[in-house]
Amino acid sequence: MNNYRRFALTAIVAYLAVILGVNIYFIIGHAGDADAIHRVEVKRLVEDIKSDGVQNINTGKYKTIIKVSLFDDSDICNNDYVVENVNGTLYRIEYSDKNHDYSIAIILNIVLSGMLIFNVAILFHIKRKIITPFMDMTILTTELAKGNLSVPVKEEESRYFGKFLWGIDMLREKLEENKERELEYQKEKKTLILSLSHDVKTPLSAIELYNRALSKGLYGTEDKRQEAYAGIDKNIKEIKDYVQEISNASREDFLNLQVKKGEFYMSEVIDRIVSYYKEKLSVKHIEFTVTSYENVLLSGDADRIVEVMQNIIENAIKYGDGECIDIAFSDEEDCRLIHITNTGEVPEEEEILHLSDSFYRGKNSKDIKGSGLGLYICKTLMKMMDGEMYIHTAGGRFEVVIVIRKA
Repeated sequence: MNNYRRFALTAIVAYLAVILGVNIYFIIGHAGDADAIHRVEVKRLVEDIKSDGVQNINTGKYKTIIKVSLFDDSDICNNDYVVENVNGTLYRIEYSDKNHDYSIAIILNIVLSGMLIFNVAILFHIKRKIITPFMDMTILTTELAKGNLSVPVKEEESRYFGKFLWGIDMLREKLEENKERELEYQKEKKTLILSLSHDVKTPLSAIELYNRALSKGLYGTEDKRQEAYAGIDKNIKEIKDYVQEISNASREDFLNLQVKKGEFYMSEVIDRIVSYYKEKLSVKHIEFTVTSYENVLLSGDADRIVEVMQNIIENAIKYGDGECIDIAFSDEEDCRLIHITNTGEVPEEEEILHLSDSFYRGKNSKDIKGSGLGLYICKTLMKMMDGEMYIHTAGGRFEVVIVIRKA
């Protein structure tokens, strides 16, 4: 902001200097012109006196000549004058430079002043509509980077940044919401772990007691020993159940996925996908085709559907051969099917069955970074929207089909 102020002040001072310079140049030029004019008119006047006599002289036809009279050094004269000898007689020729036309200078100053006011208004507009909102964005992004998500963005109706700031504020609110959800999730997770840890202690203590009794031969009969073994098996089963419960909780909740069910038109999703990938794939020289489709009304979360398609296409970019990615459509009962296919190495049928499992990665992913969660997330999200996702091969190509219910 300070840099802009210095720039604006420098620009205004420079412009004022230009105006001042133009006026000085005009004044100096005018002074020279006025001096030249009265000298020329004095010479003309002298010639007229020589030819016509002083009685026939009309000073009204001269711009600078005021009066012509015989020279008498005792007379007091308040005007500028020159003394000329005409045919042996001295004449006082009085003149003035004040009759010069200043209209050009006035017009020039009005124009320059108007331009100055206009430029100041432009600089003020830039500061108010561009620089100030931009500084707000800079402060906001810095605070977001620090993790400060509590300060809302001031609403801005600027056509330059208003929509962008609105989007940034939505992002801030989303991050804050996710942060609160994460804290709540961590709290629940710790509570669950503490609870299960406490529950596991009971069967472990029982197993420990059975083990001591058996090791010391406290059970004298075979029936008692078998009863102890049965007790150990029962407590081991309880521990396994607790471990399974922890495993299921971790598997289902570690991503904390949520969807907002609603209705949206097919074009809303496809237009966003085309906007995201048309130029990107063109730069990578990957052929990208989207077949024509009927723009039907669908049920689900449009943002999540876009996320699913992005995950699938990003996988196609990473694991395909970089030649072609196609999107096609079909209908089945009350559902719209989106087929995303890509060329490249096709996984074996046994491997395809596990590609949507969490943390599973195919054989062709050794040198490619990834977590093995992309397709698992896609499948989970589709199920949460009452849809489905299938993976198979078609015509020697790798194909992922997402099924979305019609509204």
